[in-house]
Amino acid sequence: MIRICLIVAIVAGLAVAVVNFVQVKEVITTTRKDRDDNKAGWEKETATLNTTKKKLAGTEAELATTKTTLKTTEEARDTALNDAETSRKKAADLDEKLKKTTADRDSAQADLAAWKALGIPVEQIKVVIADLKEAQKTMEAQKEENKILLGKNRKLQNELDYYTKEDPKVQLPEGLKGKVLVFDPKWEFVVLDIGSNQEVLERGELLINRNSQLVAKVRVLQVDKDRCIANVVPGWKLGEIIEGDSAIPAF
Repeated sequence: MIRICLIVAIVAGLAVAVVNFVQVKEVITTTRKDRDDNKAGWEKETATLNTTKKKLAGTEAELATTKTTLKTTEEARDTALNDAETSRKKAADLDEKLKKTTADRDSAQADLAAWKALGIPVEQIKVVIADLKEAQKTMEAQKEENKILLGKNRKLQNELDYYTKEDPKVQLPEGLKGKVLVFDPKWEFVVLDIGSNQEVLERGELLINRNSQLVAKVRVLQVDKDRCIANVVPGWKLGEIIEGDSAIPAF
């Protein structure tokens, strides 16, 4: 009986061992298969990743090339725009010069036609022009001399009137305008920015005004080329004289 029990126990143990071996074998087989599958998948992913890296590297290289090309293209565009603007300005300048040259040519042709109409030979034109310029210079010199002589004459007449008339009135040029440069309140005299070049005469009287309001009347004491000194006429100081006040003839 005991032997039978032992045999049964042994058989049962062997059966359990066999069952466990079969189960362990299945687990090992499954595990190996999963391992192999995972390895295959990992190798595939690695290959895909390597391919992607290669494509990315190629894309980055293409991007760098594209950026370089874009920069070169932009620089070329800017250069072309600058060249175009320079060419436009040159064209405008040449067009302006052409217009001026054409106008000068037309004027010269008109002048030449006028000279021909006068019957003056071309070779004598320079001589005639030189004579004309010389005559103009002589006329200008005579005008200046006449102006000086006229000024001296007016000055002498002013002196003569002073000694021959009881109440001589010195006539200053109509339209004469001046301004106060300096005023001395202690001695009550002014310095004006007008003189003999503007035909100012001694003892001539001027009205000092500001904003169309009469301030004072002054009488010229001393005359220089572009300056004169004048004293305030007693009883004619109606306000304070300041620099910049206007002066016009009193007569």
